Amino acid sequence: MKFDEFIYNQPDMSVLSDKLKNLIQNFKNSSSFEEQDQVLSKINELRKHFETMSNIAFVRYTKNTFDKYFEQQQNYFDEINPIYENMIGEFYKALLQTKFKPQLQKKYGNQIFNIANARIKTTSSEVLDELKLENKLTSEYRKILSQAKIPFDKKENTLSQMVYYFYSQDRSIRKSSNKAYWDFFEKHSDQFSSIYDKLVKTRTSIAKKLGFNNFIELAYFRLNRTDYNSDDVRIYRDEVKKYIVPLSQKIYEKQKKRLGLEKLNYYDEPIFYKSGNPIPEGSSKDLLEKAKKMYDELSAETSDFYRYMLCNDLLDVESRAGKAPIGYCTFISDYRSPFIFANFNGTIGDVGVLTHEAGHAFQVFNCQDHFFPEYYFPTYEAAEIYSMSMQFFTYPWIKLFFGDKKEKYFYQHISSAINSIPYGVSVDEFQHFVYENPGCPSLERNKKWIEIIKKYNPHTDYSENPDLEKGISWYRQTHIFEVPFYYIDYTLAQICAIQFWIKMERDKKSCWKDYLNICKIGGSKSFLEILKEGNLESPFKLSCMKNVSIFLQDYIDSIDDLKIDF
Repeated sequence: MKFDEFIYNQPDMSVLSDKLKNLIQNFKNSSSFEEQDQVLSKINELRKHFETMSNIAFVRYTKNTFDKYFEQQQNYFDEINPIYENMIGEFYKALLQTKFKPQLQKKYGNQIFNIANARIKTTSSEVLDELKLENKLTSEYRKILSQAKIPFDKKENTLSQMVYYFYSQDRSIRKSSNKAYWDFFEKHSDQFSSIYDKLVKTRTSIAKKLGFNNFIELAYFRLNRTDYNSDDVRIYRDEVKKYIVPLSQKIYEKQKKRLGLEKLNYYDEPIFYKSGNPIPEGSSKDLLEKAKKMYDELSAETSDFYRYMLCNDLLDVESRAGKAPIGYCTFISDYRSPFIFANFNGTIGDVGVLTHEAGHAFQVFNCQDHFFPEYYFPTYEAAEIYSMSMQFFTYPWIKLFFGDKKEKYFYQHISSAINSIPYGVSVDEFQHFVYENPGCPSLERNKKWIEIIKKYNPHTDYSENPDLEKGISWYRQTHIFEVPFYYIDYTLAQICAIQFWIKMERDKKSCWKDYLNICKIGGSKSFLEILKEGNLESPFKLSCMKNVSIFLQDYIDSIDDLKIDF
């Protein structure tokens, strides 16, 4: 069944509430494990159906934010999701207190209990109104971005469409397009600042009412981080500063020399080669067809998955007015279907997004039979391993997309992966500062952003853009507004994905076996447990960053970047 044929009906919360309450009571009153397991199955079916409707509404709204009906539906879910989460909190409490816990653990593993233990700490009836407000504020932020109309090149552009000009070989176009892009954020800076002020205040209030010292502690529980904490992350950031930042700075220095520049300005960073970045050959439709050949040849599993996605129109990759400027993969459980959402813009990033989101979709495609909806996807930092690793597994087919420019793609992809890590820890450290100092004025907050950016990205030069010098560039980072503290995850996963790349170079067959194994695990294990199953070293282990950086350094040194710049 194609996505447009998926049926949407607005959930009736009063009906759902009554059914869930009765089932939870039946769960508590079960006289045997078998009886309780049957009730549990009914609870999960209710949950899966609600989440199916929520995800269909979200996809259809983000496909067209001008659609008034689905805007209303999104607003509806913003209102009822906190109520729903509170109801699920009652289910989690019953699950944790069951006398049949040993039998459930034996059948379904312990991770559902870890998740339940974390999630019951994140909500209560006392904070429902504030949770609704939090949802409303994030939707308000998303709407501003989605409906951006930026005049440039004699037409109106979305934020995603503007990125195309950032890759121009003409430096004046790069500079002017960046100015037009950032003018939008400056124009709306008061709105963004106000929304974020309210979010910080609201989240801090929620955390206090739930018994936490600050929102940081609550955020970690929201993200189901059950086997590491903020101290582990702080040490990890220090390791990035020690081993990855110097390598990243070397890459930027080589880029400056390749481009023949005395100074690498912020608007120069996207253009990697003097001859221009590699551009995928063909239209969006062509890229999707080429990906079919790639996934057919990669493995039988990826072939079945990708053909299913194409056949059922489960990819929306065209950029257009009103479409949310984001990329994501979600799962429509009633229809056992992943959905990939992206905004192609004719740049190298199109192939990156296609392989990245396909990694997410492939993972959840392998987990559609999991009993608990919590097991469809793992926690965020683990989920990103699948997406980032897929980008490496598809290396042998990159020629399909870039022809004789494939070596340019490889070097740019690796370099960008390395450079993304210092930026990722910058986002994380900034958020720790914000929620440790929730009363910090917006101007001071922006100054702190610049200070942190300079710490991990010392080459950054905003001198030609006073607005960026004021520290507004974080306004575009949707995670900071919508999913606080979900960003360090990308960097943790990148370190793990690079390990897969290292293993792939040595033994492709066993490497793919490990990858497929953890794809099937999904969310049934914690982050560190998944690493163990995949024979990967934890990024929190002090030797890990050093070992990875040595391999990356050797790779960067082995490439004659001037030779491939043609």
